[in-house]
Amino acid sequence: MSISENIVGVRVRIADAARRAGRRPEEIAVMAVSKTHPPERIREAHAAGLRLFGENRVQEFAGKAAALTDLDGAEWHMIGHLQTNKAGKAAELFGAVDSVDSVKLAERLDAAARSIGKKLSVLIEINVGGEAAKSGVAPDSQELEELLSAAPGFEALEFRGLMTVPPYTDDPEGARPYFRKLRELRDAIAARKLSAVRMHVLSMGMSHDFEVAIAEGSTCVRVGTAIFGERPKP
Repeated sequence: MSISENIVGVRVRIADAARRAGRRPEEIAVMAVSKTHPPERIREAHAAGLRLFGENRVQEFAGKAAALTDLDGAEWHMIGHLQTNKAGKAAELFGAVDSVDSVKLAERLDAAARSIGKKLSVLIEINVGGEAAKSGVAPDSQELEELLSAAPGFEALEFRGLMTVPPYTDDPEGARPYFRKLRELRDAIAARKLSAVRMHVLSMGMSHDFEVAIAEGSTCVRVGTAIFGERPKP
C-alpha cells in the first residue's frame, strides 16, 4: 500500500479507538516517525496531509533537513534520546524536543534556544517501565521534581506534557498499565498547578499499540511502521 493509503488506514484506526473510548478523533495528533526514511518519503506523507514529524537522531535529520525546508506547516520534533552536547544543534533544527530527561539537558536547550531567539516546546520523557536501557526520568523521582521546579527559570522552553516508550510486549494490552501510569502522573502534576508547566500533551502509543494508548488518554501517537512500512537499514 502507498503511504497515503497507510495514513488513511491509521486515521481510521485512530477514529475507531477514539470512539470506543468516548473521545473525539480530532483530540489525537498523528506524528509520523520519519527516522531513517529519505526526504521523498517524508514528502509523500506531507502531501497526504501530515504535518507532524518525529526524528530520533540529530545528525540524521541534519543531513536531510535542507531538502525539506519548503514543506508548508511541517513541524519537526526530536523524539529520541538527546545528548547534552547536541542540544545546540537540536535547538537549531527542531521546533520541539519531546525527550527532555534532565535539568542539565533543559539548561543546554534553553541557552541554545535563547541564543537564536527561539522558543522550544518540550515534553518530559518518563521511563514508566524502569528499563535500564531506556532514557527518561522515573515517575516520582527526585530528577522529575528537579525538572518541574526548574521549569520557571527556562525562558525559551515551554513545558507542555509528558512522553513515554513503555516496555515492548507482543500483546498491545501489555502496554496498558504503563500508559495508565503516565496518564495518572500527568493528572497529578496538572493538579499541582505548577508555574510554567503545562500538562496538555500525553505522547504515547506507537504503530502496534496506539489504540490502547488512546483508550488511556494519549493526545499524540507516534506512528512509523504503519505509515512508512518497515524501516530501511541505517
